[in-house]
Amino acid sequence: MSVKRTCARCRRFSYSAGWWPDGPVCRTCVDRGLRLRGTCPGCGQDRLLPGLRPDDHEPICTTCAEFKPSYRCSRCGQEGKLHSRRLCSRCALHDRLSELLDDGTGQVHPRLLPLFLSLTSMENPLTGLTWLYEKYNPDMLRGLADGTIDLTHEAFHQLPHGRAASHLRELLMACGLLPEVDKQICLLERWLVHHLDVMKRPTHRKIIHRFATWEILPRLRRIAQNKTALPSSRSYAGQQIIYATRFLAWLAERRLTLDRCRQGHLDAWIVEHTIDERNGLRTFLDWAARNKLARPLELPRTEPRRGTPLAARERLALLGRMLTDESCPLRTRVAATLVLLYAQPVSRLVQLDLDDIITDDGQVAIRFGDPPTPVPEPFAILLQDYIAHRTNMRTATNPGSQWLFPGRRAGQPLRPEWLAKQITQMGVPTTAARGAALRQHLQDSPAPIVADALGFHPVTAAKLAAETGTTYSRYAPGDHTRSPRPLPQRRTDDS
Repeated sequence: MSVKRTCARCRRFSYSAGWWPDGPVCRTCVDRGLRLRGTCPGCGQDRLLPGLRPDDHEPICTTCAEFKPSYRCSRCGQEGKLHSRRLCSRCALHDRLSELLDDGTGQVHPRLLPLFLSLTSMENPLTGLTWLYEKYNPDMLRGLADGTIDLTHEAFHQLPHGRAASHLRELLMACGLLPEVDKQICLLERWLVHHLDVMKRPTHRKIIHRFATWEILPRLRRIAQNKTALPSSRSYAGQQIIYATRFLAWLAERRLTLDRCRQGHLDAWIVEHTIDERNGLRTFLDWAARNKLARPLELPRTEPRRGTPLAARERLALLGRMLTDESCPLRTRVAATLVLLYAQPVSRLVQLDLDDIITDDGQVAIRFGDPPTPVPEPFAILLQDYIAHRTNMRTATNPGSQWLFPGRRAGQPLRPEWLAKQITQMGVPTTAARGAALRQHLQDSPAPIVADALGFHPVTAAKLAAETGTTYSRYAPGDHTRSPRPLPQRRTDDS
């Protein structure tokens, strides 16, 4: 039975997880010590280093530290954290997966063998073992093995445990056991099934199902064909369906149907609702008019709202801090610098992969548009250092991820809203920083060049250039390095 004592390592008063040569040690310090591996300064062997040398507190191996307990696996002999039957994390993961994926013959189901091999070969097996003991995961794996859960996307749409089912589905797609489908499309289809189930009016359910099937989902699929669809794209698509559902309910409360809705009714709805709701309903009304479900109705156009950009001095100060402050996480520093230097939205940053970072003859460039944009030297070193030490690369989901900002889910980058939150917590307001960076580029270069290099729409760049008062609005792109042809000389009366 564990007893509370003062930990010899961290000096906290907590339950002891072991008694090492330097005294009682808490669970946190035991786990920390069993994660450290390297060359022991005492014997020169490459081993686990949980011990501490008395004179200088350098980490040393269990033999040099004269440990009484052994941390060698009873099966493979590897040193590390031990689980039941004194098995290391990798052997324990192997046994637990073999049990869950058993097809009834004592063997892993042949169909699920790629998933088994992917999980058991992950670099950090403790992560996989922890995942296997999380709620819902064991039941879903058993269901796949015994056939109670079909290995199809439609079956995963019906599973009640959303986040757990989505993660397992992405693992199965990464192993080739399910067809590749964009994650955001999967999430929207799953949400749509439950959204339609709670709709009480069959006529409304039929209209919304048609709208989602023939308008919203095809649009999201077109986005996914060109690039990975973002959570913001899926969220906006879902909001359009929700606004359409609420509009039909609003009509029903007034004993109206969609085909009987007139401009006066829509004007009354506009008065009661916000600008975001009006913009979200526009797609549904246009679709209904094209398909003869409603008369053509008009919604007022709204101008996009723009925030105040950072002052130039404040932007430069933030850039300097991101380039030099080593106390900040490296990933966040790189992302914040990309925002401050190149005016890129975070949703576009997470779409970058390693192929977009180009190194040629010692020069680094990054591809936002065409041509690639040069990376200045202080930031180039920081960027290359980050690429060599990217996070989320030690799990079964992303062993060889090409994303510049790999996420924890299989084949997925980081969520843009999460990365934006990290940047904001570092004191960099993303929207204001983007506005300041883009205006600076437009003051230094013509709008068409900025638009092509940074991946912005030419009209957007031209409008912002006009707002900043630049004189490049009539710039003609092309080769301006050649001298113009001399004009022919005028003939005179004497010639």
